[in-house]
Amino acid sequence: MNQPANPRLPLAGLRILAVEQYGAGPFGTLYLADLGAEVIKIENHKDGGDVGRQVGPHFFGPGDSHFFQTFNRNKKSVTLDLKHPEGKAAFFALVKTADAVLDNLRGDLPEKLGLTYEHLKEVDPRIVCAHLSAYGRTGSRKAWPGYDYLMQAEAGHMSLTGEPGEPPTRYGLSIVDLMTGLAAAFGLLSGVLSARASGKGMDVDTSLFDVALHNLNYPGTWFLNAGAVTGRTPRSSHPSLTPSQLYRTRDGWIFIMCNKEKFWGVLAEALGKPQWIQDPAFATFKARLANRERVTQMLDAELMKRTTAEWIERFAGTVPCSPVYDVAQALESEFVAEREGVVDFRYPDGRSARMIAAPIRVPGVSLPARAAPAMGADTEAELRAAGYSEARIAALRAAGVIAAEEAREPSSANESVKLAASG
Repeated sequence: MNQPANPRLPLAGLRILAVEQYGAGPFGTLYLADLGAEVIKIENHKDGGDVGRQVGPHFFGPGDSHFFQTFNRNKKSVTLDLKHPEGKAAFFALVKTADAVLDNLRGDLPEKLGLTYEHLKEVDPRIVCAHLSAYGRTGSRKAWPGYDYLMQAEAGHMSLTGEPGEPPTRYGLSIVDLMTGLAAAFGLLSGVLSARASGKGMDVDTSLFDVALHNLNYPGTWFLNAGAVTGRTPRSSHPSLTPSQLYRTRDGWIFIMCNKEKFWGVLAEALGKPQWIQDPAFATFKARLANRERVTQMLDAELMKRTTAEWIERFAGTVPCSPVYDVAQALESEFVAEREGVVDFRYPDGRSARMIAAPIRVPGVSLPARAAPAMGADTEAELRAAGYSEARIAALRAAGVIAAEEAREPSSANESVKLAASG
């Protein structure tokens, strides 16, 4: 697992200690690890490590869920009890070797665990402490637990999602977790750039709630300046642009987005309806919005004459459009294969976990493709590198500060299948 970093990777030489678990924090550091940063997960073995290891329903083996692999590839794992004095001392030794510490804990816990810049600046004045919490580290809710769907509800997202007249609806993915992880990674990198220039680190904060609120974006600006409360629209349509929604085809659905005026004319021509272009009822965005239901009926009538695939072929590169796929169809599409959108991430024993490729590409450079580590797989190596002797490491093990022994991956695919079945 301790392979030398490729110096051509964008983040080679960046070293991060991640006191993280579950989804949001690990997703943020995943971006960094995929681009070559050395991300070292600090896991409390007494609590079973990152809770994501146990999130089912699919497992490669005990403590090695598909969920955990998704968020933790290309990382290292060190077991450490941060509440034990010797565990804190070992953590400080690791901090001296790092550029940043990231945590995604409840807002009041970084202070209690000593993970803030105020606590760590004596160890390393250049250290950047990035914090990801539910509601922030200050204010009346700093000690509140919180999760993605709660943020979607309170920040207004559910009121915008789904069909009019139906119950408020959440996204199909934990999008607030994912975007907050990305915000945390961006904040961490910004802090490191500053620290490398000034020699002084800092705290950088983000939260699920703040990111969810920020993502209200233009509907938020509409309300704050025009008093307009955006609501749900039929068929997932754009609140002001038409046609920009789902339409029926002979065998299903197609999503069309004519988000520039020119595309209405291109669409009309492709459908053999050039007369629509100059018709005053449809000639502008404003006119089409006023006649949205009529436009929907007209387009449905024409689009139902062919299959989705036939329309995609006809519109390709001229009318912005997309088929509506399920997860399997999305991952097995020819375009995903062309983009090499699925990658095999390798275990040390040769097994692999198939996962979605990093969305950031570096031409001419192969990004790392290592499977997520077993819990504690890098504990001894990292402590040795931080200056710990074998005797001192043994003492930590005897005191329960680190795990009794480093975890090992199953030695073969067959063994993995057996373990998964029993787990």
